[in-house]
Amino acid sequence: MSDEPAPVPTDKGTPVEVFLAFLRLGLTSFGGPVAHLGFFRDDLVKRRRWLSEESYASLVALCQFLPGPASSQVGMAVGLMRAGPAGMAAAWLGFTLPSALLMLAFAYGVMHADAAGIGGGWLDGLKVAAVAIVADAVLGMAKNLCPDRPRRSLALVAAAVAALVPGSLGQIGIIVGGALAGLAFIRLDGAAVREPGGHYLPGRTASLIAFALFALLLVGLPLLAQATGSAGVELFDTLYRAGALVFGGGHVVLPLIEAELVRPGGLTREVFLAGYGAAQAVPGPLFSFAAYVGAMMPVPPHGVAGGLLALVAAFLPSALLVYAALRFWTRLAANRRVRDGLAGVNAAVVGLLGAALWDPVITSSLTSGRALALALLAYLALALWRVPAWAVVAGAALGGAILL
Repeated sequence: MSDEPAPVPTDKGTPVEVFLAFLRLGLTSFGGPVAHLGFFRDDLVKRRRWLSEESYASLVALCQFLPGPASSQVGMAVGLMRAGPAGMAAAWLGFTLPSALLMLAFAYGVMHADAAGIGGGWLDGLKVAAVAIVADAVLGMAKNLCPDRPRRSLALVAAAVAALVPGSLGQIGIIVGGALAGLAFIRLDGAAVREPGGHYLPGRTASLIAFALFALLLVGLPLLAQATGSAGVELFDTLYRAGALVFGGGHVVLPLIEAELVRPGGLTREVFLAGYGAAQAVPGPLFSFAAYVGAMMPVPPHGVAGGLLALVAAFLPSALLVYAALRFWTRLAANRRVRDGLAGVNAAVVGLLGAALWDPVITSSLTSGRALALALLAYLALALWRVPAWAVVAGAALGGAILL
């Protein structure tokens, strides 16, 4: 049996196809990054069959290693594999566009900053929908990725460790431990999984150029901002560093943005917190908060131009890192012994998502008997009655408005 990578099929998707798929996800994916991964799996793995369960879990593991918004990075990676660099841009644009437009609209006063206006029963219903989506994802992935006693045991240990050691460092340690456990205790039979459809992989030189550009911007932007005194360069630098250096997703990056931009002559704390509240009520990535920040800056560039500048800056590091890492990660995953390690990683990812299902998804969403009943009904609709995820989200929001 050869350890050489299986040849990449030639039939690929189109950027338009990728954009429309991720636009739908961007309109319906409420509940934060863990819920986003559940929505992605339901649509891209189960329904469209763009990639296998194993490959999807491998991408999730890769993006846990990288700084920035993990769910957006997974979407970029899927778009890149499906339709090349244009597909990567299409995936990011489709998934980010709805929340970015809503945050820009909020910045212009279309929405009210009062917290009571932002929340309400419908928002609680969306959080309940996230419980059903994540539960379905965790159970489905457990069935496919933990078929034997060693991997089920590894997933349970990973969940326990994740509960005891929260945070990004704990997650990385769990994934590394899963890889080591896979190498030690798991032996997979058969050849590498051949994915349905064609998969694009960046060239080696292009991957190295992407990483070099990531590092150059990280080092050069602060120097350029200091040399020019440009408010636009300073804004771009702040958001770029936020996306490049912070692990753990949007909630972790917000304190860094606040420390950099909430100051005399910058954003006020009231303006910042109003936008943070609004960001909880929109679908898609929390990093879209960058559009609000850029639009609300008191000095140019602000408005739409500032919002777009900040939005690109926040996501650019993720795009460069995913592009740089995907080729090497995918090639490694085709090696037999590496696949044993990845089987352990996949089981550990199931454990991580299981821990996240409990805290914060369940603990922050199921705060009453009515919320629990609505969550059970949403799960039945999704898992047993095969109702589309977007319809479950809409129904849960309506149910929340009536019951919660």
